[in-house]
Amino acid sequence: MRLKRIKIGKYETENNVFFAPLAGFSDSPMREICLSFGAGLAFTEMVSAKGILYENENTKDLLTVSPAEKIKCAQLFGNDPCIMRQAAESEYLSDFDVLDVNFGCPMPKIYNNGEGSALLKEPKLAEKIISECKKSGKAVTCKIRVGLTDGDFLGKDLAKAAEQGGADLITVHGRPKERIYAGEVDYDKIAEIKKSVSVPVIANGGVFSEKDADILSERTGADGVMIARGALEDPFIFSRITETPPFLKDKEELIYRHLDMLKNRYGDELSAVRFRKQLCLYIKGMKNSVSVKQKLACFSDCDTIKKAVAHLFHGEKAEKE
Repeated sequence: MRLKRIKIGKYETENNVFFAPLAGFSDSPMREICLSFGAGLAFTEMVSAKGILYENENTKDLLTVSPAEKIKCAQLFGNDPCIMRQAAESEYLSDFDVLDVNFGCPMPKIYNNGEGSALLKEPKLAEKIISECKKSGKAVTCKIRVGLTDGDFLGKDLAKAAEQGGADLITVHGRPKERIYAGEVDYDKIAEIKKSVSVPVIANGGVFSEKDADILSERTGADGVMIARGALEDPFIFSRITETPPFLKDKEELIYRHLDMLKNRYGDELSAVRFRKQLCLYIKGMKNSVSVKQKLACFSDCDTIKKAVAHLFHGEKAEKE
C-alpha cells in the first residue's frame, strides 16, 4: 500500500497505518508498542462518556497516555449529544487531541443500550453527537460499520451524516454488526462509502499481513488502513508495512518488554493477570504453546510468566540457566 500522512483537523499523522481501539487490549503500554513499531496513530479502548462524567475510576484508568503518543486519541461511546459534549470538554480528556466516536461496537451490552453500532439506525442523532463533540475544539473522528446485517447498507448514510456533523475522518469496519469479526470484509461497501464523503476514510478489517493491507487499500481506495487483531498477535506488522526498523528484534524480547511496561504501570500481580490473554495471542501457533496456555490461570506474577516463556522458546536450556 502507498504510505502517506493523514490530516485530522490541525494534526497530521506520521503515516496511514493505524492501530485500532480494542476493548481490553489497547491500554497505554500496547499503544506505545504499536507506535514504536511504526503505527501512525493509536486510540484508547472505548471509554464511556457517562463514566467520565461520573468520575468512574476504571474509566480514568483507560485514559492514561504514554510519551510515545504524539497525537493523543481517545475513543468515546454514548448516545446523548449533551453528555458526549460534556465528556469531550471534561478535564479527563483535556490532554487528548482527537476524539473518536464509536458507532460500530457490535457487543450486545453496548448495542442494546442504544450505543455503538445501534447508532447506525440513527444517522441524525449520530450527526448531532459529532457536532456537539466538535464544540469542544478537538478534532473529531468516528468508527462505523458497513451495516447491521448483510442485507443493509446503513453505514453509507451514517458516514454522510458524520461528515455533515463535522467529522474530520471516518474509519469503516468492512463487516456488518451481526458478523462481529467473522467472515469476509466487504471491500465494495467500504469503497462506496469512501466515494460518498470528502473526508479521509480509513478501512478496517482482516489485516494480518502486508498483503492483506495492500488488498484492503487497493480494493477500497481508502486513505489508509487500521489494524486490530493482527496487531495483537504480531505488532511487528507495523514495521513491515511502514518499513520502519523494529525497535525490538524478536517476539521473546517483545514479551519481556511488554511485561515490564505493564509492571511499571500496574504493579506485579495485576500486570500478570492482565497479560494472560495477550500472551495467548503472542504465542499463538507456536510449538508447545498449548501447555503454556493451560497453565495461564496459575501465573500470578511476572517472573513466573517470564520463566514459562523462556522455557517455551528455549526448552531445557532455559531451566539450566
